[in-house]
Amino acid sequence: MPYLLALDQGTSSSRSILFNLQGEIVASAQREFRQLFPQPGWVEHDPLEIWESQLATCHAVIRQAGIQASDILAIGITNQRETTIVWDKQTGQPLANAIVWQDRRTADQCEQLRAAGHTEMLRQKTGLVPDPYFSATKLSYLLQQIPDAHARAARGEIAFGTVDSWLCYQLSGRQLHVTDVSNASRTMLFNIHTGQWDSELLDLFNIPAAVLPTVVPSAHKVGTTRLFGAEIPLCGIAGDQQAALFGQACLRPGMAKNTYGTGCFMLMHTGPRAALSSNGLITTSACSADGTPAYAMEGSVFIGGAVVQWLRDGLQAIRSSPDVELLAATVPDSGGVVFVPAFTGLGAPYWDASAKGAILGLSRGTTVAHIARAALESIAFQTTVVLQAMMRDAVAPLAELRVDGGAAANQLLLQFQANLLGIPVVRPQVTETTALGAALLAGLGAGVFASEQECASLWRQDRQFLPTMSRDQAGQLMHDWETAIRQVRCP
Repeated sequence: MPYLLALDQGTSSSRSILFNLQGEIVASAQREFRQLFPQPGWVEHDPLEIWESQLATCHAVIRQAGIQASDILAIGITNQRETTIVWDKQTGQPLANAIVWQDRRTADQCEQLRAAGHTEMLRQKTGLVPDPYFSATKLSYLLQQIPDAHARAARGEIAFGTVDSWLCYQLSGRQLHVTDVSNASRTMLFNIHTGQWDSELLDLFNIPAAVLPTVVPSAHKVGTTRLFGAEIPLCGIAGDQQAALFGQACLRPGMAKNTYGTGCFMLMHTGPRAALSSNGLITTSACSADGTPAYAMEGSVFIGGAVVQWLRDGLQAIRSSPDVELLAATVPDSGGVVFVPAFTGLGAPYWDASAKGAILGLSRGTTVAHIARAALESIAFQTTVVLQAMMRDAVAPLAELRVDGGAAANQLLLQFQANLLGIPVVRPQVTETTALGAALLAGLGAGVFASEQECASLWRQDRQFLPTMSRDQAGQLMHDWETAIRQVRCP
């Protein structure tokens, strides 16, 4: 029986998921890796740990399914975006730890870009705003900090890549140095209108063009791997959120999804038009199956499911992440507690790298259950703010929000989300839509599927959550949230 293999390389773990040609999960393997915090606001990964954990899950899922590598028609890769890696092209050794998308060390450089008046030029060319989130300032920092790195990069001795590039390089036996358009659009070095690396941007960040990967479509055979006992085509690459948009079958303007992962990421497809936001959102390239440009508007929340991890590991309020729903359900509401999890600043639509996390509204009656409930509600509040910004931009009317990711299993969260939004929240049968999107793109690139529409026909609904709260009550809750936001932002 033929299969498609998705490599889902995330912020806290690497996974491999095997799908049949009906888009159903056959087997899955996951391995966590270390999170490194060398200084406050700094977040790093060991690139070799990323690769080793991903490779281990590939072998594990093949063993688990009891198949041969020759049964896999194609591999698709999806990845944490913006995370920046540089390595020696000859030895294959990373020159430093990866700087993770959450890392805020380049906040001062981004402030200098804003002060110098570059914001609008960056927005017009890349769809992005000056923020440490994106790869350009991370790469610029590494090339300055690593001895002789800039000169070596100019000579073509060093490679830069986001995690997809690093995995392709390793899987291909150090032959490939590529990325796809969706990942390239997150670097702040890529012109989303011309589909090319932009020389003006490279000059602005002092980055040699020779360090950059070749940009390919998201569904496209880029090479092969021979690491699993048979030659398998590498046919799909997409950043995790664009892959989830594809896996959710959001292929028409106005269709939107929200992924509840470490962060929360809402994307609305805008078709062939790169719509620019007036309300703090960013424009990004959606998956390109045939090279035809496609775009999405995005709101990125830096701390989503990570707030539950903090309850588990930092506060030690729960023993495992799923326990948060049971704890939160022991109280009818948050008791006036508002939790703003700005551990790494605030993302869209605020873009405030200096904001700090806070728990507000505490009283003598507050229990850990109220804090747990407020933590879950913070995920929904942040998502609602992003959707409201999208609606103000009036890209397209939104009839429903499709949801996925680990926290989409949380019924309490999704019901509260529907209550705040005032529209149905729809969960699919396969909530691993990031991996599903990568698998479908691989199938499309390998010719297993004839069209995007054939891929979309595999999507199936599991449950719909309908709003049960009055709009006045929802409006008051959102007012309380914005009041809390004002208190955590620096003047």
